[in-house]
Amino acid sequence: MATKRDYYEILGVSRNADENEIKAKYRRLALKYHPDRNPGNKEAEEKFKEAAEAYEVLRDPEKRRIYDQFGHEGLAGTGFSGFRGFDDIFSSFGDIFEEFFGFGARRGGRTAARRGADLRYDLTIDFMAAAFGTETEIEIEKLVTCPTCEGTGCRPGTYPETCQYCGGSGQVSRTQGFFSIRTTCPNCHGEGRVIAHQCGECHGTGKVKRKKKVTVRIPAGVDSGSRLRLTGEGESGTRGGPPGDLYIFITVRPHEFFKRQNNDVICQVPISFVDAALGVDVTVPTLTGNKKLHIPRGTQPGDVFRFKGEGIPSLRGYGRGDQIIQVIVKTPTHLTRKQENLLKEFARLESSKLSSKIKKMFGGTH
Repeated sequence: MATKRDYYEILGVSRNADENEIKAKYRRLALKYHPDRNPGNKEAEEKFKEAAEAYEVLRDPEKRRIYDQFGHEGLAGTGFSGFRGFDDIFSSFGDIFEEFFGFGARRGGRTAARRGADLRYDLTIDFMAAAFGTETEIEIEKLVTCPTCEGTGCRPGTYPETCQYCGGSGQVSRTQGFFSIRTTCPNCHGEGRVIAHQCGECHGTGKVKRKKKVTVRIPAGVDSGSRLRLTGEGESGTRGGPPGDLYIFITVRPHEFFKRQNNDVICQVPISFVDAALGVDVTVPTLTGNKKLHIPRGTQPGDVFRFKGEGIPSLRGYGRGDQIIQVIVKTPTHLTRKQENLLKEFARLESSKLSSKIKKMFGGTH
């Protein structure tokens, strides 16, 4: 069995600390390690339980006397063994949590913890960054828990007070004839508590706006319309509720040479009609560098060639698309006289060849 820590050490108070100091120290720890403020954090849960056990002993004069004289072994002799779980803590300290935070239960009820709002950030990246992934830093502005009042909205040293208008119920009754109608209290807006002395930094809201730099890791293969989720980077929750999330919406800038189609990239390569007729080797840019492509004799306009595995990496983490090369045969302009004469001779030869072919197909002359 693990050795228990000293209760005074857990709360951070001296052995001659009075009741008010012990309560104030416990309040700070309970707010910091509250399970709704640290969802899924096992270490925070243990510290929350540890602080509650220490406070249960040191707030009770008889338990404290036994502990001071005999330590943990002395308390064991009285039958005290700490708390079994959160339900025991909230059941025992319901009134304390009402006083500290303005709510008693962890969830439910008119003043339950609420999750923070989600945020959206629109991010534009280059084509190559989208293809192979990148890491970038963005700056966002969001509401965070006020560091002065730690989210209570109260001036340090003060606490929410019971609403005198509704007696802390959060509702008021109005009688109309034979009927009694209960409505939300207009003074505390259903909270049951009011802040008589507001925090000077957040003016009673419990939150302040802050700018924060966030590192965004963009995976290879994202495209315009892709959405990334950064858990917990949204606005802070209320009354210990978890923070919201930050959603990054991606827009990819067009590339001057490549176009994307699913995981394939498409490009166009211009060649002369002479090269199309005779064949040629050309250098084609790819996402990872230049690569040689052989254009065979007799290539026609619009013919396509393919580099396997030279496209966009899959977002699923395996494989890449292809690079598709479309050949564009350029028609020459501004011919010299010599070029024009050569083309006319070429056309005459083609015409003669075509005529002979037709004669052969139809069997002689007409």
